[in-house]
Amino acid sequence: MVWRMKEKFYQFMSGRNGVDDLSRLQTWMTLILLVLGIITRLGLFTVLALLVMIHMYFRMFSKNTSKRYEENQKYLNFRYQRTVGWNRFKKRAAESRTYRFYKCPSCRQRVRVPKGHGKVEITCPKCRANFIRKS
Repeated sequence: MVWRMKEKFYQFMSGRNGVDDLSRLQTWMTLILLVLGIITRLGLFTVLALLVMIHMYFRMFSKNTSKRYEENQKYLNFRYQRTVGWNRFKKRAAESRTYRFYKCPSCRQRVRVPKGHGKVEITCPKCRANFIRKS
């Protein structure tokens, strides 16, 4: 009996989008909104959770897989850009203890200079322009 139900479910989901990264995000958003609705007792959070859940199930059961794939790729690109930006920020914050950062006045290239050396002449690695800054 259980095997038949599994088989019927597999047949139903055949050709449909199913679960992807965007639907996982929507699942977490639904849970968070429901918890906020319970804590604050505001119906707005519950209505938002219901709308997100409806959209999530619409995407999961959709047979237009190319459109759903495109939506998921946009989400993954957005998430990748945020991750790269955050990692760049953390690296810069860690390096700011030992380095100073300047922009080249001619080409705007970011140049890293060790701290504590007084006034130094900096040569831009990109355009070879020289400028003087305090390190």
